[in-house]
Amino acid sequence: MKESPRRLAVEILNRVEEEGFFAEPLLNSCLESKSPAAADRAFLTMLVYGTLRMRGRLDWIISSFYQGNFAKMQTGVLNILRTALYQLFFMDRVPDFAAVNEAVEIAKKSFPGRERLVNAVLRKAVKNRDEIQFPDFDKDPALFISMFHSHPLWLVKKFLSIYGVEETVSMCRANNEIPPVTLRVNTLKSDRDKIMKDLAGAGIAAGPAGFSPDGIIIDSGDIRDLQIYREGAVIFQDEASQLVSVMAGPGQGDDVLDLCAGSGVKTTHLGEIMKNRGRILAVDLNPGKLKALARLAVRHGIGIVKCRAADAASDLGKAYHGRFDLALIDAPCSGTGTLRRNPEIKWRLTPAEIVRLSNLQRAIIKSSPAYLKQGGRIFYSTCSVLPDENEQVIADFCSEFPAFERGRPKAPGRVLDDSGYFRTGPRHHGMDGFFGALLVKKT
Repeated sequence: MKESPRRLAVEILNRVEEEGFFAEPLLNSCLESKSPAAADRAFLTMLVYGTLRMRGRLDWIISSFYQGNFAKMQTGVLNILRTALYQLFFMDRVPDFAAVNEAVEIAKKSFPGRERLVNAVLRKAVKNRDEIQFPDFDKDPALFISMFHSHPLWLVKKFLSIYGVEETVSMCRANNEIPPVTLRVNTLKSDRDKIMKDLAGAGIAAGPAGFSPDGIIIDSGDIRDLQIYREGAVIFQDEASQLVSVMAGPGQGDDVLDLCAGSGVKTTHLGEIMKNRGRILAVDLNPGKLKALARLAVRHGIGIVKCRAADAASDLGKAYHGRFDLALIDAPCSGTGTLRRNPEIKWRLTPAEIVRLSNLQRAIIKSSPAYLKQGGRIFYSTCSVLPDENEQVIADFCSEFPAFERGRPKAPGRVLDDSGYFRTGPRHHGMDGFFGALLVKKT
């Protein structure tokens, strides 16, 4: 029996909220195991991500029509209401009766006795949708932006203190948009023109990315069943993320230290740029991620990567001192530049986590100078838009390590600010919000 995409969406959202999972792997697993029809796949994807993006506004609407204690509502019931309201308020082609009736049926089966509550709240919302009152922008801009543009209030206040009202509104609005599907071409196996011809032959509309020389933007279609994807000729990667490896500038034959390698998306890009010549030491604290990295390197045809499970904030040992031409530090960060793609982040993040991450970032970058040769380079990057994790970290580093000077990376297009920092965002560039800085060890 075919499972309802609405029910599957509620199940995914429950696991995201209750178990701390990210939506993307849960959704991908569901799409692979349940094998829904193409229309249901698109509907499910839109419903999961749309509900996560607009959760703040949806909760405001629910609380406007719910007479009980909103804070004590069961997560599952709340997600039934959220997904139904997302359909009612943000999906034009869904009839009101379909969204309401399906939500009531899900509640009846999953939470017997709560279907009346679900029915009452949704019917009130349908009847009074034009009368919903949001906070007054002039009296409390932070609260309005938080509720209407669906971001936590503390984060909105932080954005306001950094960027001001106009830019904060634009950022929050952009964070709720659907991001482009972006591929990176594995230049060891193919080139961009050939891949775009292959995609066109498969009926997939695509075009070259505006900044990354290896990037392709998919307008429509799914590539997961194509041979070029299965064999590692392309990989999903946002354009800003691609530019990190490009601007780090690894050379053929270089010794490169990837100090926060993760599962290897940027590591493999480094190897491709290096034409599989030289050496890359990939370091990460998580052995599971390093196993995934090793598999990805094999799939991409890269043989110059060695992995080491270690704490990047601690000294790797004297054997590694003075050895490397380049250290890439794609530091663990808040992910505030990726809220379009990972909207669940904004509901988990806390001010204390920003402090913890900025301290960790400082520890990692301060561990790296010992590893570099004279004239060696550090490229520090995050997918954060917060100065706490970006220029403030660099300023502290430069103050403590005067042997390093700021460099200006070679950048494709206008992605460097007036200070020479790599800085992107969905509003200005159509890609994720990334930061990067080049640091050069004086000779």
